[in-house]
Amino acid sequence: MIEKMDEKDLIDRAGVIRDGEELDLEALQQHLEPILGASAAELQIKQFPGGFSNLTYLLSSGVEKWVLRRPPFGSKVKSAHDMSREFKILSAIQEVFPYGPKPIHFCENSDVLGCDFYLMTYIEGLVIRRDYPSNLDLSPDQVRAQLLNFFDVLSALHSVDLEKAGLQNFGRPEGYVQRQVDGWCKRWEGAVTEDAVNCDVTMQWLQDNMPRDSGKASVIHNDYKMDNVIFSLENPLELIGVLDWEMATVGDPVMDLGCTLGYWTQMDDPDFFREYRAMPSDVKGAPTRSEIISRFQEKTGVSVDNFPFYFCFGLFRLAVIVQQIYYRYYHGHTKDQRFASMVKKTNALQKMCELIISGHIES
Repeated sequence: MIEKMDEKDLIDRAGVIRDGEELDLEALQQHLEPILGASAAELQIKQFPGGFSNLTYLLSSGVEKWVLRRPPFGSKVKSAHDMSREFKILSAIQEVFPYGPKPIHFCENSDVLGCDFYLMTYIEGLVIRRDYPSNLDLSPDQVRAQLLNFFDVLSALHSVDLEKAGLQNFGRPEGYVQRQVDGWCKRWEGAVTEDAVNCDVTMQWLQDNMPRDSGKASVIHNDYKMDNVIFSLENPLELIGVLDWEMATVGDPVMDLGCTLGYWTQMDDPDFFREYRAMPSDVKGAPTRSEIISRFQEKTGVSVDNFPFYFCFGLFRLAVIVQQIYYRYYHGHTKDQRFASMVKKTNALQKMCELIISGHIES
């Protein structure tokens, strides 16, 4: 499975902090001294390479390590970067869902870093991004097992007892589908740039084809994808951590599945869509969307009817997220060159929505 290599070569390593995304080390040390004790005086900061939204940093002091999360610089979309929501949901699920990192401290004093941020435990493991690491040799059967495990953990999240977690009053599950469609359409209108594709047809189709809520209220992650989870170094088929909870809430689990499948390309998808895949889901052994839906229904007991709607919503929502990121670059709010061509991904996602609407792609 892992041939002739050091496990450390697979760890998702933090490195140099990107230009314009530095943290005030002295202010952070002073603030964290009551929480970390003497360790705060020797803090060092590095930045994890992935992510286009909230920023993730590795804090270390000797052998001790923590993770700090903060919103992106220049963002005005506060609801999409809610650090308090992430901290609250992680605190609530600690006893009922074993995959979340342990939250340690939440700071809402903007005098420290200029924004809300929080500190959590560091989970060391394998993070898979667009491609499998070249030194991770998985057979098609192992790829299938790993990716099914990935979705089984999502099903486990959707099966969490809300009362045991103390989350029965968290979020507003009633009318969730309607609010999501309305909300993401509004966000699109606020993120349009002159070079963006027109999404009017997609937005109208989502309104016209909207199903009722599934009838089940669950804890939902709202951004569940491969680079937001951690796999074991000893057994890369085993998922050991789920990250990036800032968009989590209580809502319709089928919508959450649709959001994840918005990232999911498969081998028979059009090349223009596969070009912008975010994870290695179009390789031999990977389950298809139809297989994932069947397994989800089996694990959760929740029926997935009208899948084209959920898939189209997942794609459109992702297009909005990508466009919001591009909007920051377009207007000079960030210098991150990774954002420069993101409008092309927005256009590709919209094109995929059009294929679903026309009936050329069903699942």
